[in-house]
Amino acid sequence: MKRKRTMFGWLVLFSLLNGGCDEATNEIVLPKVVPHSETIAGIEIPAGLPPFEQPEDNVATLEKIKLGEKLFFDKNLSVDRTVSCASCHDPEKGWSNGQQFAEGVGGVKGTRNVPSLYNVAYYRNLFWDGRSRTLESQVLKPMLNQQEMGMPNEKAVLDRLKEDEAYEELFQAAFEDGVSIRNMQRAIACFERTILTGTTPYDRYVQGESNALSEAAKRGLRVFLRRGQCANCHLVPLFHDHAFYNLGIGMDQDNPDLGRFHVVKIESSKGKFKTPTLRDIVKTAPYMHDGSVNTLEEVVELYDKGGIRNRYLSDEFRRPLRLTKQQKADLVKFMEEGLTSDEPVAADKIGASQ
Repeated sequence: MKRKRTMFGWLVLFSLLNGGCDEATNEIVLPKVVPHSETIAGIEIPAGLPPFEQPEDNVATLEKIKLGEKLFFDKNLSVDRTVSCASCHDPEKGWSNGQQFAEGVGGVKGTRNVPSLYNVAYYRNLFWDGRSRTLESQVLKPMLNQQEMGMPNEKAVLDRLKEDEAYEELFQAAFEDGVSIRNMQRAIACFERTILTGTTPYDRYVQGESNALSEAAKRGLRVFLRRGQCANCHLVPLFHDHAFYNLGIGMDQDNPDLGRFHVVKIESSKGKFKTPTLRDIVKTAPYMHDGSVNTLEEVVELYDKGGIRNRYLSDEFRRPLRLTKQQKADLVKFMEEGLTSDEPVAADKIGASQ
């Protein structure tokens, strides 16, 4: 147990940029302020987020973003013209769908919860199992998935694009070579990189606004940083770590979803899924890769008991936390209050939610 505490201390030390919680005084030691002055195509990145990075071959422009927005909301890009990217990633539902599972053409239910697109620009891998490494490579997969948008092939997608005369002008404005599948992927990726959420009470608190958090939320932050060990995986400022863990969700079923194993084929990766961001987490219920946990209170209880026992349970969850009732309530309060954005995400500022 002593070794785990030491590892945790180092993780918090690096992830919070020398922030944490002083054991002697029980005072919160604030992380260094994260710069937030950079923009994406002139759209300001919200406070609290780190400097923004873009692929060199697809730097965002307003023309690309506006084209990507239209494509994102276009139901004509599904086989029966009833489903768009936004059908699952609804801005009014935390860029998820508010349901346990994804729902595609013909009302077909998927087997996984829809991951939110909040701050997806920072991800090193996409989907719960991390099978795509870039937003550009991710775009086509839902379109060609028969349980999602159901298009038979790339040619069919391209034909749909050419049906809409407005696209020719929009593509020409965004790309020298006009309409193509590659440019469609690049445009949607640029738009998705504007789905940025920050400027939370937590961000204002670490900037020095001492009253930005309630006393309960401050206590919850202490639990988050220390006793709850949440910062092991949910590293600030993004509140995720790009890694995969087995918490035991679904592993007690006859044919469990093996998650990351389907991608890397490594035995120890069975049942592992990507850490989601906790920013605006209150807007993205239900939780976990299978949408089986409905509330943050239930999430905390699951972690408190050390997950669900199985052969591949990640080491991080093998010991119960044994939080008190008050600590659990304070931890939930911090997530609900402290990590909920004060203003619309960047994408909303160009009309994405209209």
